[in-house]
Amino acid sequence: MTDYDVLRVFCGPSGGYGNELGVVREGSLMPARDDRQALAAKLGFSETVFVDDPERGVIDIYTPASRLPFAGHPCVGTAWLLDVPELVTPAGEVGTRLDGEFTWIEARAEWAPPRTLRQYASAAEVDALEVPPPGEWIYAWAWEDEAAGRVRARAFPGRDDGIDEDEATGAAALLLTDRLGRALNITQGRGSQLLTAPQPYGWVEVGGRVVLER
Repeated sequence: MTDYDVLRVFCGPSGGYGNELGVVREGSLMPARDDRQALAAKLGFSETVFVDDPERGVIDIYTPASRLPFAGHPCVGTAWLLDVPELVTPAGEVGTRLDGEFTWIEARAEWAPPRTLRQYASAAEVDALEVPPPGEWIYAWAWEDEAAGRVRARAFPGRDDGIDEDEATGAAALLLTDRLGRALNITQGRGSQLLTAPQPYGWVEVGGRVVLER
């Protein structure tokens, strides 16, 4: 088995929750895409990152079933782990910065895989949702406090790959921020926290806490 780190990304204020992420620091030892896909499926995390060049921040991202040109929580987690000024993904160069307990990335909404952003009338309605059948990637959200930019969200990938609900989804938070055009404080899943802020020229920042699980 190839060595890998396990992080939790977008943890809550107490350091709990967050979405697990596998990071293979020596991705060059497994260059073939088929091998990477097989390992990502075996590990079973919502995403696994292969670091191809740690100094330049070149990374490759996989779900258990497919390769992604960009994804939010893998970029935030890997930025924290590598502490580099940018990450190089197939979608483009992702700016990164560390600010106290938060790690931030800057990316573009068009890089994010398609999601259905579905608004509900209340946070209670989002809490009560059952996992929908596979087929559509749904980001369910509602205002907890619209004036303060506080959002309650849950994410259902719909890929039928063993990940019925995504605990914290940076790409979907980026898309929602781009659509609403304002900074957000999102509570997703069981208690994960994502912070976002729109930037000039179509860029969006997404930030959160990261801890090393093992």
